[in-house]
Amino acid sequence: MCGIAGEIRFDQQFPDYDAVARMTKAIAPRGPDGSGVYAQGSVAFGHRRLKIIDLSDHAAQPMVDARLGLAIVFNGCIYNYKELREELIQKGYDFFSTGDTEVVLKAFHAWGAEAVERFQGMFAFAIANRDTGAVTLARDRFGIKPLYYSELPGGLRFASTLPALLAGGGVDTEIDRGALHNYMTFHAVVPPPRTILKGVRKLAPATIAEYSKDGDCKQRQYWSPSYERDASMAGLSREDWRDLVLEALRKSVKRRMTADVPVGVLLSGGVDSSMLVGLLANEGQEGLMTFSIGFEEAYGEKGDEFTYSDLIAERFNTDHHKIFVPSNELMTHLPDTINAMSEPMVSYDNVGFFLLSREVSKHIKVVQSGQGADEVFGGYHWYPPLRDSNDVVGDYSKAFFDRSHEKLKTHLAPEWMAPDDVSGDLVAKHLLGAGAQTPVDRALRLDSHVMLVDDPVKRVDNMTMAWGLEARVPFLDHELVELAARIPPELKLAGEGKGVLKDAARLVVPSEVIDRKKGYFPVPQLKYIEGPYLELVRDALHSQPARERGLFNQDYISTLLDDPPSHITPLRGSELWQVALLELWLQSHGI
Repeated sequence: MCGIAGEIRFDQQFPDYDAVARMTKAIAPRGPDGSGVYAQGSVAFGHRRLKIIDLSDHAAQPMVDARLGLAIVFNGCIYNYKELREELIQKGYDFFSTGDTEVVLKAFHAWGAEAVERFQGMFAFAIANRDTGAVTLARDRFGIKPLYYSELPGGLRFASTLPALLAGGGVDTEIDRGALHNYMTFHAVVPPPRTILKGVRKLAPATIAEYSKDGDCKQRQYWSPSYERDASMAGLSREDWRDLVLEALRKSVKRRMTADVPVGVLLSGGVDSSMLVGLLANEGQEGLMTFSIGFEEAYGEKGDEFTYSDLIAERFNTDHHKIFVPSNELMTHLPDTINAMSEPMVSYDNVGFFLLSREVSKHIKVVQSGQGADEVFGGYHWYPPLRDSNDVVGDYSKAFFDRSHEKLKTHLAPEWMAPDDVSGDLVAKHLLGAGAQTPVDRALRLDSHVMLVDDPVKRVDNMTMAWGLEARVPFLDHELVELAARIPPELKLAGEGKGVLKDAARLVVPSEVIDRKKGYFPVPQLKYIEGPYLELVRDALHSQPARERGLFNQDYISTLLDDPPSHITPLRGSELWQVALLELWLQSHGI
């Protein structure tokens, strides 16, 4: 796990080495174990390294293979790199390291950009061809690893974080009205290529972008699973599906133990993370480190789920670390949490993951985490009502959108309002596209491949990497997801959601964890804003930068500030926190 940055020139000029060095410095927390900048001809690459596989300097980056004429910066982990390495050796390739970066480089030489289809893992990389001047950018199937870019006159810059591009300079920082519409409507999800800034874009998941030396770009999506039933699996029983899911998840969890350092688990106490612990224990993992976090209660809402995480830790005899964050510490670290965001992310549990990652990084460098299970296996409350939907776009929007297009007109200042229903059109396009059989399949596809990428997955990456901690997500193994996409929706919706996964879980973890009420990562202080939290957001929204920016209707802001608990979105989020978080993020990054 690392951070990457770079500049590519298409105008025969040399790249700005100093700008690449600044971008590389900006991503230092992602890779505290090593740093390097490489420049040749029209390309300059920067890299920060977190040593996980091949701890020697042989695997340092940027990595250059002079014989092949290729240079790479790579962020992520290829779990099947050893198998690919053996295959490449059989083809006549020699290796100077024992890590996965060199495997990516030589796989690219052997099979071209199509090599990504052979990778099991998470990745974002840039590969430059010395002889042709071409540069290829690629991102993993679920966008677990980020890749932002900014177009320059005569060139392109890229980086693992948006703030790193800002550090390079020359970025158009005007707010993108379409992205603002997404942020305010689609529950703060801003899908690619947009970001909140006009001058910064992001490569979509499962996408390869190939740039010629003249700057011509060809992009293609290399993976898109079908959400339709497979006729060859029509006779499978509920128990058959259970066994297939359990075996696929077992394989996924085992793959994500690939490392030359210990691997732990973020244990919330829910079904998903508990299954990871149970499967690892069943694989013979001893001394497995697990980590849980809790916060103070607010408005009678409990701030921890230690009862369940303690139960799992005791059952599987883990080396458990329980972290409690008092309210004053939560307040103290909010600015650092916001600064660690590559984009404004409204979920309350950002600060939870930030502080949890801080503590975990004191003990370990790699953890597995349970993100993705709800989107892949149907765990959210808005899926059952879609079972018989005759209007999947309208019904999904009612459940998930924070506000309608018409309502948004009364919340944003007129000059910042997108003329069209950007979010509604985007969701309709995804929901109504071919390849999904039922309304529930359509919603699961949208959430798994759009919402998940730019909310839970991005949140985990940003908050863990702020402390040089690598998070791996077994529920997003592409083979597991391909299997899950073929499961009949009624099996997913059973048992109040995630039925088939819960069936599998009963073979692994105690029923008390499975049959409990669905929990979330609770940070109630940021849902019911009062006291110092209210003063923080009031100051931000009344500040000179906020007044000069003028994004919001001031009557709307006054209404929110007068009574924050009365303005909660359909997904139980605070409208006040949503608008304040955007302004706090913009100010944090000097925009």
